[in-house]
Amino acid sequence: MDIEAEIRALQLDSAEDNNATLIPEDAKPEEVEMTDKVEEGMTDEVDTKSQPVQAEPKVKDKEVADMDCAEVPDEMESQKKRHLNVVFIGHVDAGKSTTGGQILFLSGQVDDRTIQKYEKEAKDKSRESWYMAYIMDTNEEERVKGKTVEVGRAQFETETTRFTILDAPGHKSYVPNMISGASQADIGVLVISARKGEFETGYERGGQTREHVQLAKTLGVSKLLVVVNKMDDHTVNWSKERYDEIESKMVPFLRSSGYNVKKDVQFLPISGLVGTNMKTRVDKNICPWWNGPCLFEALDSVEIPVRDPKGPYRMPVIDKFKDMGTVVMGKVESGSICEGDSLLVMPNKAPVKVLAVYCDEDKVRRAGPGENLRVRLSGIEEEDISSGFVLSSVVKPIPAVTEFTAQLQILELLENAIFTAGYKAVLHIHSVVEECEIVELLQQIDPKTKKPMKKKVLFVKNGAVVVCRIQVNSLICIEKFSDFPQLGRFTLRTEGKTIAVGKVTDLPSRSSA
Repeated sequence: MDIEAEIRALQLDSAEDNNATLIPEDAKPEEVEMTDKVEEGMTDEVDTKSQPVQAEPKVKDKEVADMDCAEVPDEMESQKKRHLNVVFIGHVDAGKSTTGGQILFLSGQVDDRTIQKYEKEAKDKSRESWYMAYIMDTNEEERVKGKTVEVGRAQFETETTRFTILDAPGHKSYVPNMISGASQADIGVLVISARKGEFETGYERGGQTREHVQLAKTLGVSKLLVVVNKMDDHTVNWSKERYDEIESKMVPFLRSSGYNVKKDVQFLPISGLVGTNMKTRVDKNICPWWNGPCLFEALDSVEIPVRDPKGPYRMPVIDKFKDMGTVVMGKVESGSICEGDSLLVMPNKAPVKVLAVYCDEDKVRRAGPGENLRVRLSGIEEEDISSGFVLSSVVKPIPAVTEFTAQLQILELLENAIFTAGYKAVLHIHSVVEECEIVELLQQIDPKTKKPMKKKVLFVKNGAVVVCRIQVNSLICIEKFSDFPQLGRFTLRTEGKTIAVGKVTDLPSRSSA
């Protein structure tokens, strides 16, 4: 690696390897362009690091399971459709749930009778325009408040792709739930309201449009579709000027957040409430200036991220329940799972056997990376599993640690706060949510030269990049970013605010594995 690439490797941002560096907003355009070029040069190196495929020693149970799987066609392959997890993000009231509901209606997942029922229910609540959102917002609290609280989940298909929709809450009180949804996603749909005043509210400092973009990039959402919604609103009327204004403001911010706008971001106008420019292209009589794709076409054209079906098995647990055994839910980040496999639940090293695997409500014999699964296990009780645990390979289990070294990008500290040893925050990494403390600041990265500073660092302020040691109270399962990006990137939050994003650079040599 040449010296420029080595320096660049110390940075958090990489559009190609799904990293999440945030370039300061006042960065010069020339510097941003340079960043994109260097990122492209690093792609091959990062890809090889993120696929640590090792030959597994012989394990009797594993051998038997693999032989069984070899004889049965892979259900995922037999469907001949690629699979993508799509998270809907954006400011509160931008229309995420309504757009998700409209997608399910247009793709035939919801019938007319159900829609009529929701229309009546919304009208009885004097919320006539909310009825499409009821498809995704299923609990009464969400319908009464008109706010998504939990991450909604649903499936739909196009001719070429199976999609899992993750409808993330937009309200700032529920950002931890949004993080949970985004950590399971492959691509993001950023929903922005074109209605006069609503875009500005979401985009200004403190608005969720900004925070959601930054979090999505940090959590590995490498591709974004930016849908400018509510284009049919009377304050907009499919105005090209309004659409162009929103795009011109969003592009520099997306670039400063680490996105390669030319390659990884696509804009398009829609109306989520009535479904315009979603399944079919918008009529020229309505929007004569739009010549691009509709939403379904744009989703179909997104590239599948690189996945490793032969890597060590990793499935972070996002939920669990009892159903003829213990059932865990999560997204497979690496490796494949087969009925009959012997695995470990980490960090408590509990050996378990896979009794059944379910994908999109269907029982399957085998499933690969990228799939959202329910896995029925024997050998462990429901109360012995928590969110953040990881279903893991026996031969190469995921490391479990209470301390690790990381590189952090400080975004915006609370007023009068100083980031130094002893600083406490809440760590969000894959499905782990754990209180943590900064134990030691090891070195600061010079923003101009991108090299480590020689002088000892005692504290840092907003915008700084710093290498530090972080400690948590309980064992957590994480990986180095260079080995498993999805299990090695994280955010730090305090008092409801995201103050830093980072990546795990080193783990103790004696981690519990």
